[in-house]
This record gives sequence, C-alpha cells and structure tokens, in this order.
Amino acid sequence: MDNKKKVMIVEDDAVLVNALTLALEDEGYDISVATDGEEAERMILKEVPDLILLDLLLPIKSGFEVLKVVRGNSETKDISVVILTNFEQETSVDEGMRLGAKDYIVKANIDIKDIPMIVKKYMPA
Repeated sequence: MDNKKKVMIVEDDAVLVNALTLALEDEGYDISVATDGEEAERMILKEVPDLILLDLLLPIKSGFEVLKVVRGNSETKDISVVILTNFEQETSVDEGMRLGAKDYIVKANIDIKDIPMIVKKYMPA
C-alpha cells in the first residue's frame, strides 16, 4: 500500500511545473499535474489529492472556478488548497481566502525551495 501524500499542481507554466515537481518529489510526495482548469476539475474529482497548489490564471477555467468546484463537492471539500499565482490584487487574495484557500502565495515573492515547507505546513496529518 502506497502511503505517499498526493499533491496536485494546477499550473500552465511548464518550467514552473517541472521545478515544483522536482522539489516536491524530493520530499517524497506523489505528484500529479493539470495544466488547465477543466482538466484540474476532472483530475481532482478522480484522484482526490491531499493538497492542491492552484494557479488562478489558467486556460479554459480559472483557479477560482476550480476552487468553487472543489469546495462544493462533498468528496473534495476538505482538500487543502494553496493558491500559487502572480495575480496579486487584494480583491483576488480576499476572494481566494473567502473560497477556502489555506494560503495565497505570490510566485514572484517565493523561492521554489520554500514550497516543500509550505506544502508540509498545510498537508493534512
């Protein structure tokens, strides 16, 4: 039985996906990736990850739309979601937190090497 914690990265920037994947796999997490909001919704409902790193500016459906679906489904409503975006407007931060994100991190303000620590902080026991 594989007891690895599952992290889903919802991000359309391939370079960032690679960096995040490497950083988190090194910490022993099982990683899945969705590159648009619609794919993310399908994968989240199927895989039910332990934590989601969610970009807001995504093709097809926004991160906000994905977060609403996650919170509105009884199977996924308790998943830890950390918004990781370059969208820095205060109204977006407020909206993300109101919709139930655990944290709102601006990509430009964080070093990739700090991501595993953030994931660990919000990962359910």
